[in-house]
Amino acid sequence: MSERKAKFNIKPFRAHVPMDQSSASTTWNALARAIDEIYNRNASQLSFEELYRNAYNLVLHKHGALLYEGVSDKISSHLAQTVQRLADIPDSSLLDDMARTWAEHQITMIMVRDILMYMDRTYVSAQRRRPVYELGLHLFRIIVWEHPRIQDRVRDLLLNAIASERAGLLTDDRTLLKANLGMLLELGQADHSNVYERDFEGVFLASTQEFYRNESLCYLSQNSATDYVTKATKRMEEEKERGSALALPSTTESPLQNIVHMELIERHARTLVEMPQSGFAALLKDETKTQEMMEMFDLFVRVPSSVDNLREALCERIKTDGKALLADQEKGASDAASFVRGVLGMRDRYDHVVTVSFRGEKRAQKRMKESFEHFLNEDVRAASCLAVYVDELLRVGLKGSTEAQVKDELQKVITVFRYLSDKDVFENFYKQHLAKRLLGGRSVSDDAERAMVSELKAECGYQFTTKLEGMFNDMRISRDMRDSYNAHKSLNVRSVGGKKPLDMEVDVLTLGNWPSQNVKPCQLPKQVQAAIELFEKFYLDKHTGRKLAWQTSAGQAEVKATFANGKRHDLLVSTYQMCILMLFNEKNSYTLGQIRTATQIPDMELRRHLISLCTPKHRILKKGSKGRGINSDDDTFTFNPEYSSKLKRVRIPLVKESSVNPASATPAQSPSTVPAHVEEDRRHLVEAAIVRIMKARKSLSHNDLIAEVTRQLSNRFNPTPQFIKKRIESLIEREYLERADADRRIYQYVA
Repeated sequence: MSERKAKFNIKPFRAHVPMDQSSASTTWNALARAIDEIYNRNASQLSFEELYRNAYNLVLHKHGALLYEGVSDKISSHLAQTVQRLADIPDSSLLDDMARTWAEHQITMIMVRDILMYMDRTYVSAQRRRPVYELGLHLFRIIVWEHPRIQDRVRDLLLNAIASERAGLLTDDRTLLKANLGMLLELGQADHSNVYERDFEGVFLASTQEFYRNESLCYLSQNSATDYVTKATKRMEEEKERGSALALPSTTESPLQNIVHMELIERHARTLVEMPQSGFAALLKDETKTQEMMEMFDLFVRVPSSVDNLREALCERIKTDGKALLADQEKGASDAASFVRGVLGMRDRYDHVVTVSFRGEKRAQKRMKESFEHFLNEDVRAASCLAVYVDELLRVGLKGSTEAQVKDELQKVITVFRYLSDKDVFENFYKQHLAKRLLGGRSVSDDAERAMVSELKAECGYQFTTKLEGMFNDMRISRDMRDSYNAHKSLNVRSVGGKKPLDMEVDVLTLGNWPSQNVKPCQLPKQVQAAIELFEKFYLDKHTGRKLAWQTSAGQAEVKATFANGKRHDLLVSTYQMCILMLFNEKNSYTLGQIRTATQIPDMELRRHLISLCTPKHRILKKGSKGRGINSDDDTFTFNPEYSSKLKRVRIPLVKESSVNPASATPAQSPSTVPAHVEEDRRHLVEAAIVRIMKARKSLSHNDLIAEVTRQLSNRFNPTPQFIKKRIESLIEREYLERADADRRIYQYVA
């Protein structure tokens, strides 16, 4: 079997033959016919591989310019035919035909681009010409879109369709609007010509502004504010949904929303607040309109600056209601406790408004707080009323309350307390009421009293409550002292003259802790004076170096009185009343002057206590003159043996000072006036703060010193700059401070 050898034929290398102009023209003509077929939708009969090779060869043989210009002319030719057709189409179908033409043009250009891909990669890049697809979009813009019979009509049809939709009329399919708007966007992006912004967006935004301006003015003039809010909210939601459906770019969405907000909200914000009956200010008067106010807030919050109108309306409403409460209290239409209950009711109501209607907004909470502070700090009356309200709570209001209820009520008090700038004035009034409760045993609960002090301590610091805690400590020590004294008396004190010494319970109080009573002691009955001497000896033996000052203007006594037919009553009276009644053991009748001389009771207090013993309900003494008041020192008072009561133990209450003798009564202190001793305490506090600050800083400017003093004392009261300046001048006079030689506005500490 023989082997067959393979034969190889080696041919010489074929030289490169360049394509001549004639061949290039022939090749281009083939490509041109193919492009025509693509435009005519006969692309299925074409060989894209062959067409790609032809385009490749033209570019490869340096005929790229022929190919590029030919393609440009061919596209232009077809678009010219297209625009003539579109120009004659009626408005009713123009958007539809425009959208279809644009879609077909995009498909055509994609197919042409695929054939001429090699040209895009080489010739176009090297010559810095437009890529084929972008060239097609560019030619579409200048030939079709910018045709005088196309651009204006399409734009007007788009605007009219959107306007009809806003008017609630049937409109063209949104897909047509979206397609035409998409065409403008793509034309501008491909050509870097801002077609969309230049030819549509500006006119669209202007027409939107005009539409909503006219509609809002018309609707608001014929409807209530709450109806307008519903309408405006619906309009904004519709506009947002329409923008999303039409795929509007963010560059349009943002200014579009700004225009809608401006015309529907910002332009009418004040009107919506002030409209009678239905405006936000009117809604605030009705506790049931929380939902309507919330809807208005939700609308306004889209334009943050407009919410200030709602906050301002809230402030004005709170101030107006607060001034009404103050006016009622000033006229006597409501007592102090009722005033505070009114403030608490206001606070609960407007806190609910802020929490629900303002959705708990922090700035609204701050403005509410400032509004309460504004009317509560117009004078010191609010501090006095709050102290009276707390006194009522701790005497009777909290009786039978659980621990949780007590805490809740005290927390409400602290809420109002936080609004007060003159906290030291409240402390002054509170201390006076606390002293009466502790000394009279009228507190509903020691735990409640201490809980209140704890709340104040947590709010203002330990210095604020040091004296209050000292009062409780004095009462505790006094209870122990009474037990010790009673044990001592039972063992060591014998009857004097066959009579047992009076039983006396003494509260020993630290002078600095309690409200000062600068009243001269009255002349006490001999039996009482003897009991006092016994207690003083016992006390001073145990506590050497101390001094006791008896406060006869305070205290209570139980007097056993015998009337006609041997009827007896135990009279619960004040110390002054006890001194007066004991005189009638010696004789039945005295004049006012005689009683004053015998008891040394101050005139106004004497008159008040005498009238209390002559009231129709408790007529223990008979007054010689007629009328409610006491006319002169010669007015007589006679023991009434016919007095009777159903009760064995009878408490004799004191009449008000104003009912004693209106003509001679001391004028009431102005509600705006700070009590004199509080003013004095403030002077000391400010001076102490100044010295403390300057001792630490050594040197400080006037404004910085004012600011630091105000900051340190803000938890007690807010001193005015003028008040601080006076104290600085006083300290300079006393050589605690001096002015710097170089700058008189600088203070220096003098060691």
